[in-house]
Amino acid sequence: MPRINARHEMFDRSRRNLARWFALAMGSILVVFSGAIYYQEANEKLERLDRLLYKKARVMAANVEYEMERGQGRVILDSVPLLGNNPPPPDSEIAYGRWYDRSKQLKQFFGAAAPEQLNETWEFTTIKTADNYTGTKPNVIWLRQVTLPVTHGGRAIGYLQIGMPMTGLQESLRNFLLILILTVLIALGAIGIAGWFLGGLAMRPILESYEQLQRFTANASHELRAPLAAILSNAQVGLLAPIGDLTAKYLRLEKIVDVAKLMNLLIGDLLFLARQSECLLPKDLTAVDLTDLLGELVDCQTTATAAQHLDLKSDLPFAEIVVLAEPDLLRQAVGNLLNNACKYTPAGGMVNLRLFASGDRAIIQVEDNGIGIPKQDLPHIFERFYRVDKERVRETGGFGLGLAIAQQIIAAHGGNLSVKSEVGKGSIFQIELPLRRLG
Repeated sequence: MPRINARHEMFDRSRRNLARWFALAMGSILVVFSGAIYYQEANEKLERLDRLLYKKARVMAANVEYEMERGQGRVILDSVPLLGNNPPPPDSEIAYGRWYDRSKQLKQFFGAAAPEQLNETWEFTTIKTADNYTGTKPNVIWLRQVTLPVTHGGRAIGYLQIGMPMTGLQESLRNFLLILILTVLIALGAIGIAGWFLGGLAMRPILESYEQLQRFTANASHELRAPLAAILSNAQVGLLAPIGDLTAKYLRLEKIVDVAKLMNLLIGDLLFLARQSECLLPKDLTAVDLTDLLGELVDCQTTATAAQHLDLKSDLPFAEIVVLAEPDLLRQAVGNLLNNACKYTPAGGMVNLRLFASGDRAIIQVEDNGIGIPKQDLPHIFERFYRVDKERVRETGGFGLGLAIAQQIIAAHGGNLSVKSEVGKGSIFQIELPLRRLG
C-alpha cells in the first residue's frame, strides 16, 4: 500500500508540474496576446479622436475672418469669437482654442490660459493638465491637442491650436481593460483546468507503463527465483549424498540441467521481448509465402509432439499468399499460438490452422475446441507473465510469455493479433498481416 501511494503521489506531482507549465506557457501567450489587443484598441481609439480633432480644427480654420488692412485674423466658433479668456461655447467638445499670428505670438484664446509663444507648428500632442478647463475644480485630466497652420491667399496668416479632453477615450479604455482582465482571468482558470485534465491524459500512459514495468520486474524476479531455488536445493542435496552414490548425484545433476534449461528459455524470451519492441525495418523483411511456411510448421517435429494427443488439421490454400516478413520470427509467433492451443485442448480435441486472404490482408487462424478463456481474462492474455490457469501452465512448463511474444512479433510486422473465446467451447486466435504490394 505505501508503494502504491508513493506511485500515485509521484503521478500527481508530475501531473501538477505539467499543468503548471502548461498554464504558464498558455497564460504567457494569452497575456501577450491580450496586451497586443489592448494596444491595438488604444491606437484605434486615439486615431478616431485625432480624426475628430483634426476635423473640428479644419472647420474652425475655415471660419477665420481675415482683415486685410490690419493683416490679422479672427476666429469665430459658433458665433463666439476667440477673445480673451472666454469659456467654450455650450455643448462644445473642445476644451480650449488658441489663435497665434504668423510670428507665433498669442492673439486670441478661450478656455485655459495659453502660452504666449507657440512652440510646435504641426503636431498631435497628448498633454496633462492639473485643472479642468473650467477652472472650478482641481483635477488632473489628459487632453489631446493639435496645432494647425492657417493660410489665406496662399500665405500663412497664423496658427490655430485646439484641445479636446480624453475623458471619454480613457473611460472606454478602462472598461475595455476591465473586460479584457476578466476574460484573461476566466481563460487562465479554464487553462488551468484543461492543463490538469491534459496532464492526466499525458501521464496516464506513463503510469500504465510504469505499473506494467513493475509487474514485469516482479514477475520476472519471481520466475527466476523459483528455478534458482530448485538448482540450489538440488545441488545441496547432491553434495549431501554419499560419495559412492553416483546415481543420486546424477539424478540431482539431471534436475539441475533441466531447471537451467528452463531458466535459459525464460531469459531468452525476456531478451527477445526487450529487443523486438519496435517495427521491423524494410531491410529485415523478405517475401514469404505463408502457404509454404505454415505447411512446414504443421509438419515439423515440435508441432507433431505438442499435438500428438489431438486431431491437428490444416486448411491451407493451393495458391501463394505472400507477405513481407522475417520468416523465423513469423514462424515463432504462429508456433507459439499452436503450442498454446495444444496445451489447453484436452486429449481427443481438435486444433485447426487456417490461412486465407481477405482484401489486402492475409488471415491466419488457430482454432481449438479446448477449455476456452473466461471473458474477464481476455483483455489481459497478451500481457507478459499473465496466466489464466496458473497451476495448469506451471505443470506444462510455461512462463506466460508465449502470447506476449506472438503479439509483439505480429505488431512488429505491422499486423494485428486478436482472440475470440468462450469457456468450454474453445478459442480462435487470428493474425492479420498486410499482403505484399505488387510492383
